[in-house]
Amino acid sequence: MRKIFVFLILLTSSSKAFCQSEDQFQVKLNHIALSVQNVDKAAEFYKNVLNLNEITNRTKMEGIRWFSLGDGKELHLISIVKEPVTLNKAVHFALSTSNFDVFLKKVQAMEITYSDWPGALNKVTHRADGIKQIYIQDTDGYWIEINSVEQ
Repeated sequence: MRKIFVFLILLTSSSKAFCQSEDQFQVKLNHIALSVQNVDKAAEFYKNVLNLNEITNRTKMEGIRWFSLGDGKELHLISIVKEPVTLNKAVHFALSTSNFDVFLKKVQAMEITYSDWPGALNKVTHRADGIKQIYIQDTDGYWIEINSVEQ
């Protein structure tokens, strides 16, 4: 009886794997691309403030630099498109840090302006779930949320 039960479970799970519809698919984040005015100035910000590691720009095009966000995710800085970008805080990306307090001290030491979600300068948002977060802007005005989710 037990062998029959195990066989039925295996048959059911394997049939699901083989009967996947051709129109089913998954998507996941690959990279974020930001249009920047000065790619070298922007690159220095992401290297020095966020400690991101620069990786090979596989396009080999001038005016583009790539950075690793970890786990196979990338940030691409692109200065070859000269059209203006309109920004507000709702358009942001979020990064988690393993030590929020150390990161906050670095931001303060570098005299980088930060705010909470409502916009109060030099304040930290304390979410209802206990997560801390701040918002900073890069050299082109893009909003970046830094949070303590990784702690």
